[in-house]
Formats: sequence, C-alpha cells, structure tokens
Amino acid sequence: MQKIQYKYRRENLSESEPTKFNYENLSSEEMLINLGPQHPSTHGVLRIEVVTDGELIKEVVPHLGYLHRCFEKHAESLPFNQIIPFVDRLDYVAAMNSEHAYVMGVEKMLGIENTLPKRIEYIRVLVAELNRIASHFIAIGTYALDIGAQTPFLWLIRDRESIQRLLEWVSGARMLYNYIWVGGLFYDLPLGFEEKCLEFVNYVKPKLEELKQIIIDNHIFINRTAGVGVLPMDLAINYGCTGPVLRGSGLKYDLRRVDAYSVYPEIEFDIPIGEGKMGKTGDCWDRNYVRLMECWESIRIIEQCLEKLTKEHKRTRDFDPQAFVPKKIRPVEMDFYARAENPKGELGFFFRTNGKTDVPTRVKCRACSFNNLSVLPEISKGWMIADLVAIIGSLDFVMGEVDR
Repeated sequence: MQKIQYKYRRENLSESEPTKFNYENLSSEEMLINLGPQHPSTHGVLRIEVVTDGELIKEVVPHLGYLHRCFEKHAESLPFNQIIPFVDRLDYVAAMNSEHAYVMGVEKMLGIENTLPKRIEYIRVLVAELNRIASHFIAIGTYALDIGAQTPFLWLIRDRESIQRLLEWVSGARMLYNYIWVGGLFYDLPLGFEEKCLEFVNYVKPKLEELKQIIIDNHIFINRTAGVGVLPMDLAINYGCTGPVLRGSGLKYDLRRVDAYSVYPEIEFDIPIGEGKMGKTGDCWDRNYVRLMECWESIRIIEQCLEKLTKEHKRTRDFDPQAFVPKKIRPVEMDFYARAENPKGELGFFFRTNGKTDVPTRVKCRACSFNNLSVLPEISKGWMIADLVAIIGSLDFVMGEVDR
C-alpha cells in the first residue's frame, strides 16, 4: 500500500501564518492578496498581505520570519571575535560594512580604537566603500528589473563582479569575508591590489555615466518612479529610517559625517540628498538617484584611500595587520551601543557584558533594513499593485538583516 506523504488541507495557510485581515471582514469590492514570500516580487523571503479595492491598495501588512538567522542567540554563546562571521550574514551583500560597524564597537569597549595604525583604518574604509558600491549596484540593478528593464541589471552584475573579485583577492571569500578583525585585519592588501583597484575605478566611471542615462534619466523609469511612494521627511524620521531612504527624503544625515568615525574626517566627500527633481522629494526616483550619487562619492573616497595607502601610509616590511589583535577580548562590565553608516542605513550593535568572560551577555542588532521596511504600509496606500513592487524595491532591504 502506497503511503501518502502529504495531503493538502485548505486551512494550512491560515493555521501556519494567520493573516491580519479575514475574508469575512472584507467588503464585496475588496480582495486579499499575498505577495511572496519569494523572489523577485518581494526581494527575498518576505510575505506581504495586501488588501486591494480593484487595483488600488488599501492596506499592506509585511509578514516576517521566513529567513530567521538567530544572530542574537548565536552571539550569546560565542566569543566576540567568533561572532564576526555571523555579522557577515546579516546584510550579506554588504558584509565588509557590517564587519566594520561591529568591530569598531568592540574596539571602543576595549578602549583601543585610537591606537590602530592609520594603514589599517584606510584599508578598512577602502574595502567598505568598495562593498558600498557593490551593494548599490545590486539595489539599482534589481530595482530596474522590478519595473521591467533587464539590461541595466546585467550590466551592474557584470561590474559588481569586478568588486567581488577584488574583495575575494583581499580576503579569500567571495561574499562573507571575515576580513576586518577586532584590533586589525586578517591580512594586509595583496601586492598589486592598489593598482588593480585604481584600474577598476577608471573602468567604472564611464559605466556610471551610462547607468545614469539608461536608468535614472530614462523617460520610462521617471514615469514609473517620480512622485510614487513619497516618503515625507518627518515620517521617515518618526519611523527611524536611515541611509538613502532617509536622505532621499531630503535630510543630509550620514553617520560618516555625524559620528566622524575611522578616518572619514580626513576624507573629502559630499552627502547626496533627494531634491524632488523629477517628482516629489522622497519618491522612488529620489531614493535611486541618491544611491547612484553615493557610488560617485564612494569612488572619491576610494581614490583618496589609494593615494594614502601608496604614499603616506604605504606598505612596509614590518607592518603587521594583526599586531593589535587582542588574544582575549574581555571588556569591563557595561552596556554599550555602537553604530556605523551601512549602504542601507544605520547599523547599530548594543552590547551587554559582565566583565568576567569573553562571551557577551547580550548583543542586540539595530538593523537598518528593519526600520526602512516598517514604513512600507504608510507609503503604499492609495497606489496600484504594480506601484507596490516599485515601492518595495526602492527601500532596498535585505531579509537576512530583517529576520536577524
């Protein structure tokens, strides 16, 4: 007799993941639709419950928890230095930036943040800005794909591959690097890295000009995004939005300037903001415009870092990137919060230590993607379903960071 492994039951969905709205409570004109949880409609394993009146959106409810990383529970059972690989897996398309934020927090707790050689700091900023560009390439490319343009996505994945190869060369890993260590780095830059990095900078500049023409200034793209999903500045602040989502609403707020961490105070760069050039300030077009402009600023930062690393802080035989790496990381008893500017916004870590062990009592992650996603219901009402996909993509969240 053949055994039936699975039998479909109509009530499976409602029992496993209840919806906020019930079919019985909807009017005759309304529909309850689920988008996700899968690519590409919801940028990952996010399920969105949508109540529509025809094609007009009346309510939006994000349902989380399909990609639970258990990061904070892992952090309670590991020494500080062994947590770094798990930090990589939060925002897995910007792992260098996440490592930088976490490591700076631990160093501040230990009181060694001002003792590191400048070469280490400039290398950290260099790889973080390379990763920032790679993250924005994913954001802009997949966003173009969301609204029907396939060629820009292929172009950006091609150019992102150059960054992936550079970061793999320096760390040995393609996406999850474990390169920035507490007190230093895994290794110095490989010989010839600075020259190859400068080659990439010179290669990508004209590509960014092409990108602006084919996407940002494209008439179809403007019609799909200008004036859509407008996020007013006060609403963005009240929801705790950060990064390009906040700056797209017109507020010039960047932690690299506000907190002036690492060697960013020694580097010249601007902070692009949304100005409503094509529609209204804070719309989908503004958020993508800010990301493209930030790629240009990251290139400026990379060029300045390369100049420092090849002249004032060039490699020497006696340079040891692990010289200040502590053998045992045991901060005194304290509650401490550290933050940094990730490609998607403010990534923060709250630490609670007891001073007796190198395993933290608590590590709480303040994920920028979580806060940016929380504003989705407010800016989606009144738009059409096709616009909802455009609004979701403009927020540029990563579910590994949301479901941490």
